[in-house]
Amino acid sequence: MPKQLDIYEKILNGETQAKYLLAKQYPVQFESMEGLKGLWEHHENKQTSPMSKASLLDLKIKISDEIFKSCDFCERRCKVDRRKEAGECGVQEARIASQFLHWGEEPILVPSFTIFFSGCNFHCIFCQNWSISQMNTGKWIEPEELAKAIDEKVEEGAKNVNWVGGEPTPNLPYILKVLKFAHSNLPQIWNSNMYCTEKAMRLLDGIIDVYLTDFKYGNDGCASRLSKVKDYWETITRNHLTANNQGELLIRHLVMPNHFYCCTKPILDWISENLPNSLVNLMFQYRPEYHAREYKEISQPVSMKDYTKARDYAEHLHVDLMRTIPSIN
Repeated sequence: MPKQLDIYEKILNGETQAKYLLAKQYPVQFESMEGLKGLWEHHENKQTSPMSKASLLDLKIKISDEIFKSCDFCERRCKVDRRKEAGECGVQEARIASQFLHWGEEPILVPSFTIFFSGCNFHCIFCQNWSISQMNTGKWIEPEELAKAIDEKVEEGAKNVNWVGGEPTPNLPYILKVLKFAHSNLPQIWNSNMYCTEKAMRLLDGIIDVYLTDFKYGNDGCASRLSKVKDYWETITRNHLTANNQGELLIRHLVMPNHFYCCTKPILDWISENLPNSLVNLMFQYRPEYHAREYKEISQPVSMKDYTKARDYAEHLHVDLMRTIPSIN
């Protein structure tokens, strides 16, 4: 197993506990009627209170419930009261599109108990998962029920819990509540586009063991045109640096046709300069899905030429690549 995920390995070997379990054991004192400012002060101070029955995880749940009333978990910052309506992500209450023991992730992660949420804060015109990310699908599952399923998956060989979508960010309060009922010493994987706010990253700190990130674009223009988001580069680079300080990092980059110089190259350059010890998975599964054929430069599958150029440049920079077999259409 790569050295970058040595803590992940220690959790699997029972040498240490998953972070969410530690958060459940960390007692903090706060008043349930306190305002958000006061709750954040307790969260940042993290002053232990041995006599308290509340935990750091309880505090994170309370803060997330308050943010839910004027939602800015992601950088769209739509400020919707999601008790009453869905945000721009299309999510009001959490909806599970599917949950299963997944063998299609990176080899170091499988088998992974993968929980797919519907809805997404991105609107990618080439989304290969558009039927759940852009559609109102899935169903509500009580947090206690899903926590029970997590514990049961340990018996089937699950090596982690993989929160994905769609996108997990709009579902952060729900995820924290599920973990309150879970008991298994399983690493928690945040499988995300990383377009979350600093508030969301603070709530994830001490909960997530591995950030499995989707680093899509090397500039704001491509992000705006193809995923309908703004301020992409600043947000994603900031959150990658934060994630690297909070847990372990595995970065995915989906290579797309005709996007080497605008996206792949600047992303690899940035990783090489800022996160040189990160593990990177160059993904070559791109195919024109959803509305992609309406955009000429990405209207065809990725080619062997695209693959070779991306791989060779990453190796030139000494980026630590996962050794996977590319699937070239």
